[in-house]
Amino acid sequence: MAKDGTNRGGARIGAGAKKKPLADKIAEGNPGGRALTVMEFKNTADLEGEEMPEPNKMLEAIQKDGKTLVAGEVFRDTWKWLHERGCSSLVSPQLLERYAMSVARWIQCEEAITEFGFLAKHPTTGNAIQSPYVAMGQNYMAQTNRLWLEIFQIVKENSLAEYSGANPQDNVMERLLTARNNK
Repeated sequence: MAKDGTNRGGARIGAGAKKKPLADKIAEGNPGGRALTVMEFKNTADLEGEEMPEPNKMLEAIQKDGKTLVAGEVFRDTWKWLHERGCSSLVSPQLLERYAMSVARWIQCEEAITEFGFLAKHPTTGNAIQSPYVAMGQNYMAQTNRLWLEIFQIVKENSLAEYSGANPQDNVMERLLTARNNK
């Protein structure tokens, strides 16, 4: 406790030893002795699975400019990708919704930059300043990457082999470009 009576300090988010991937635990003979959840990447077309949770209505809300938010589409694509890898039940729908909303907001900022440009007019001096959409877009991009790394960490920790291949994060720029065509 600090001198002013407030509780500060303590463990920080992300502090401490990082979790080892499942493949490393198996290679070392499972030193902790706990039961391991094993998931393999394979052709999953013949698997029976759970139904995709319906995305929150907020993810497909009509925006002020009259366009539909693309977060619902991002949610479905990401869930489908996770489901094909047998990890859809390990990632919470709320995490997927946060990721999808972050991607959609980043796309909105990029569309605004395309429409209005990189510069804006200062409200009091009238001088040219950086468009607020640039900073917002950078913040949403950073948030999107953090959330994706959190999702991908779950996939990585629950696979026997290292995964390399297409993932929904690879399609974000493509989605951005197609969103611009749907004006």
